[in-house]
Amino acid sequence: MAEEKESTSIPLSQADNASSEDPEDPAKSPPNSPNSSTRRACCFVLQSWVSKKFMTGCVVLFPVAVTFFITWWFIQFVDGFFSPIYSRLGIDIFGLGFITSLVFVFLIGVFVSSWMGATVFWLGEWFIKRMPLVRHIYSASKQISAAISPDQNTTAFKEVAIIRHPRVGEYAFGFITSTVTLQKENEDEELCSVFVPTNHLYIGDIFLVNSKEIIRPNLSIREGIEIIVSGGMTMPQLISPLERAPRQSERIPLNRIASRA
Repeated sequence: MAEEKESTSIPLSQADNASSEDPEDPAKSPPNSPNSSTRRACCFVLQSWVSKKFMTGCVVLFPVAVTFFITWWFIQFVDGFFSPIYSRLGIDIFGLGFITSLVFVFLIGVFVSSWMGATVFWLGEWFIKRMPLVRHIYSASKQISAAISPDQNTTAFKEVAIIRHPRVGEYAFGFITSTVTLQKENEDEELCSVFVPTNHLYIGDIFLVNSKEIIRPNLSIREGIEIIVSGGMTMPQLISPLERAPRQSERIPLNRIASRA
């Protein structure tokens, strides 16, 4: 037993040498060489440059990829209406169904513009409005399509409007849909019904604003819709009222326009 203890014991001189050669001791660790610091800095700069260029490529290619994907999906979707008919006839040409669909939509527009087509369309609309669930979907979709209709007589949105909302000094984009006269004891007040979208175009708030307090910018209905849908990214650099020429003192600060898209 005494021999086993002597064999397992470590001399104190060796233990002192082992503790003095501890690699974790910062005082005893060798200093970093200048070459390693330069190599580490070069790697960091290269990594930062590669990450930045990669993100730039993603930002550039993302809208292009989304555009091509949606366009390709739309072509395949529209092409699927008439391509089965051509397949039964033994004609297999990609895109022929898409062209046929465009021609069909054009002919429908020409037919509905006539007196007979308007009558047939009115009968079909009358039948759809009598259906319990479909009439609500049809009415909502018709209002959206009427807003961007090229026929100004049936346009739901009359003008683009800018109103002071929600606080003084802030503005919101909206669309004038109708006018109403508010009868008072002293005099009547003309109010405009302004639709301010809160979720693209199909959900929003209705405000009755005095016609004299509404700013009518030099924007078309399509431009106003693009501003709302894009979240203000297509905002023009200068907005001026229709009845006045743009002046430096009459410009509306764009940073104070609150687009509630």
